[in-house]
Amino acid sequence: MNKLKIAIGTEAFPPTIDGISTVAKCYADIINEKYGEAIVVTPKNPNQEDYKYPYEIYRYQSLFTFGEGYPVGWPFKEKFATDIIAKNVDILHSHCPIATSYFYRRINRIFRIPQVLTYHTKYEYDIEDRVPIWAIRHRAYGFLLNNIKSADEVWVTSHGTVDSLRKIGYEGDYVVMPNGCDLPKFDTTDDMKAMMRRKHNIPNDVPILLFVGRMMWYKNIRITLDACKLLKDEGRDFRMIMVGMGPEENQIKRYCAKLGLNDKVIFTGQILDRTELQMYYGTADLQVFPSIFDTNGLVVREAAASATPTIVVHDSCASEGIKDGETGFICLESAHSVARTIDKIIDNKDLLNRVGLNARDEIYISWDESIAKAYERYQVVIDKFKSTPHGKYEY
Repeated sequence: MNKLKIAIGTEAFPPTIDGISTVAKCYADIINEKYGEAIVVTPKNPNQEDYKYPYEIYRYQSLFTFGEGYPVGWPFKEKFATDIIAKNVDILHSHCPIATSYFYRRINRIFRIPQVLTYHTKYEYDIEDRVPIWAIRHRAYGFLLNNIKSADEVWVTSHGTVDSLRKIGYEGDYVVMPNGCDLPKFDTTDDMKAMMRRKHNIPNDVPILLFVGRMMWYKNIRITLDACKLLKDEGRDFRMIMVGMGPEENQIKRYCAKLGLNDKVIFTGQILDRTELQMYYGTADLQVFPSIFDTNGLVVREAAASATPTIVVHDSCASEGIKDGETGFICLESAHSVARTIDKIIDNKDLLNRVGLNARDEIYISWDESIAKAYERYQVVIDKFKSTPHGKYEY
């Protein structure tokens, strides 16, 4: 296999932590360690600690940071494009169709380099929610579409993600390239579970439910909390541990208090230590993840690494590959359905254990497996690019 030099482009990279940041880091780590050379292309971050990484991180200008430290990239200076061209990369891989893909478009206007785009997120949610004026919204969709079409090949992380691409107006071909999981397969010991229960003062006989993700309403957190309210009103004892942070965290906590759930729901904040996070997965009896926003549901695979099953919504991207009652549990997108599913299975420890082990055996994908497949595909994209005449760059 040829050694390639790959520019991994991302809007967010550590110290900013989210799903795409984790994906970009895993790509760079494994490519650099096993296959070729990775260069991360990302906006400057005032808290960056790039000396920690064994590969180059090229930081271009950012205007400001917002939310949980997300930098807003400004890729318009020609020098940024010529800097990347001078590095003689074999392929550009963008993990975001906004500033990163526009940056790569500017590179290709000067010098053509094959480009892959992985489409990770349903951006129409953010556009519809945050851009109320139709004319501006139309421009935003057009900008996004041109960035997507500029790639030589578009990758999606699940079949369901294609619906989002079509809503934006993309009608081209795509390749399904699922994300992997950076947590290893792991058996959480009884001592570890006891320690986690002591940490949060949870009695041994009380079932533990888990949510891991950004504190955003579009993750269907309202459904999760409403389901908890139904369970509590019926006399069901449990603890719901909510792991993560986000811009709507305070609203979510207020809603939780309004429902009278402060004795049942535990908010941990963001957990950066992956070993600690894995202990939460392993201690939980069941993960509750009714999101229809996520395009891959990485947390479903993370839970599976610890043999913990997940409840997901029927026909969501997170449910792809899940067999109800065999590798996970499938419900409808409603608080009533989530509550009924939990109530039906939470006392059946044998079922939960069996389904969790099946999930680890059948739906878990390591990053090593995922990136091995991606790296093979890079060569296909490069070969196609070299065999096709390229005129003036249009995007």
